Amino acid sequence: MNREEKQEVVLALQEKMQEYGNFYIADTSGLSVEKVNNIRRKCFESGIEMKVAKNTLIKIAIDGLEGDSSEIFPALKGQSALLFSKVGNGPAKLIKALRKGKEEKPQLKAAYIDSAIFVGDNHLDSLVSLKSREELIGEIIGLLQSPAKNVVSALQSGGNKIAGIVKTLQERG
Repeated sequence: MNREEKQEVVLALQEKMQEYGNFYIADTSGLSVEKVNNIRRKCFESGIEMKVAKNTLIKIAIDGLEGDSSEIFPALKGQSALLFSKVGNGPAKLIKALRKGKEEKPQLKAAYIDSAIFVGDNHLDSLVSLKSREELIGEIIGLLQSPAKNVVSALQSGGNKIAGIVKTLQERG
């Protein structure tokens, strides 16, 4: 691979990192071609884009991101597959599903989610339970709507009471 090709790969990776905002680095070493193709198929079905690149090129691409992402660099050893997703916990759920049973791979090397960095496979369970941006917005909207619904309900039932009192007073008068 010549210098221009390497630069193209780095630019493509940086574009993906900025476009998606979330990416995972997974270890797929030792897996058969059939299993890697299965992972690619599952990624496609889940809306996750998978790319394989050399660690040095991944490091250069990460270096170009805003902020300090150097925490990820020690995880860039061996074979690395990048999983890009719009949903922060999507790749974590996929990795967890792929490892059902006796499978130990793919393993999570690192994750970059909205500028937060997680290094190591031990973070997989916490990443699976992360809520997506849409889920959080939905919860907030639900919380904001419930007091308004209570006020409207109270006003509606209160209006009936007031109308009843006025009608009773009219009948007495």
